[in-house]
Amino acid sequence: MTIQLSKRTEKIPESVFTAMSRLAIENKAVNLGQGFPDFNGPDWLIEEVYKAMKEGKNQYAPSIGILTLRKNISALYKSIYDIDWSYDNEVIITMGATEALYSSIHSVVDEGDEVIIFEPFYDSYMYDVLLAGGIPKLITLHKPDFSFDFEEFENAITNKTKVIILNNPQNPTGKVYTKKELDFISDIAIKNDLIIISDEVYEFLTYDNVNHIPISTIPGMKERTITISSAGKTFGFTGWKIGWACANKDFIRGIHSVRQWTTFAVNTPCQHAVAFGLTKIMEYLPDFRKLYLQKRDFIIQELKDSLFSPIIPLGSYFIMVNIPENKNDMELAIELVKDYKVATIPPSVFYSNSDEGKSMLRLCFAKQDETLKNGIKNLKAYKL
Repeated sequence: MTIQLSKRTEKIPESVFTAMSRLAIENKAVNLGQGFPDFNGPDWLIEEVYKAMKEGKNQYAPSIGILTLRKNISALYKSIYDIDWSYDNEVIITMGATEALYSSIHSVVDEGDEVIIFEPFYDSYMYDVLLAGGIPKLITLHKPDFSFDFEEFENAITNKTKVIILNNPQNPTGKVYTKKELDFISDIAIKNDLIIISDEVYEFLTYDNVNHIPISTIPGMKERTITISSAGKTFGFTGWKIGWACANKDFIRGIHSVRQWTTFAVNTPCQHAVAFGLTKIMEYLPDFRKLYLQKRDFIIQELKDSLFSPIIPLGSYFIMVNIPENKNDMELAIELVKDYKVATIPPSVFYSNSDEGKSMLRLCFAKQDETLKNGIKNLKAYKL
């Protein structure tokens, strides 16, 4: 028979993360490309999963998520950011932030709607918008501080623009948006009656006394913002796939309408564990931040003696590095994984308007110390 995929599906290429991880395995390379830790989160949280399983909490959870977790998310946002999300109808648990993004985008984007995306972008934004029938419009975050041009941003808004996707702290750059930038984006959103989908999965991972500011806390923004986060990033268990979205009840109803026909429900015992974890988060976060700050500073210091100059990230567990002039990121990434046994991510695939991505590589420092040492040793062995 002739197999014909949908035209939308044909637009979706293989993820660069899949491709580079496959090359890392094939070449027995140190993998500094994969965007997740190669070590476990806290043992005490693993014990909570065992406990939930033994207590019989193993069947379908409510599609919107278990009540305890929704209550604790609501309490957390109130205590940290002084923002009120009703656990009854303004919080929904999803299969990681990835599903929250997919369901949010599909619940608000219609065929032909324009969606503002900052580049370099986390790749699911682009393809979620395309699958929903939307039209991505890209605004470049420029080196070295990954700031954007306010005039370019404002001029990109048309009568077809409906949504702005924000990622703060940002993957892949490690950028943390300033209050001035967030105020400007908010003013544009309010003036043009736009929706914000704000991916804040690295909200608790910022450095150098830089604080994360949820855009929903800016006056006039709560009712037009869908805020997305993830226990996987905060607690270091990305495979548990526990994410959530907080938003106006009408947005939550739309998100639920999409997700009830995809995953329907999320891992029950892990939800119970994360609910407990959130009650301990203020005790947990200092060591969490300290661990990743040490890893960031280590990789920055080591790379100073290499051909890969680091651009210091203020958030997340990613770092962009400049590569030698006249080198192409894609070709160099393949050369490094094959000949120098270290896998990185070529970021040009996260750009559409600009060629800046061709001059950098992305590294992930959410790795064991031994992994980082070996990976950086292989990078430093690279010679022109």
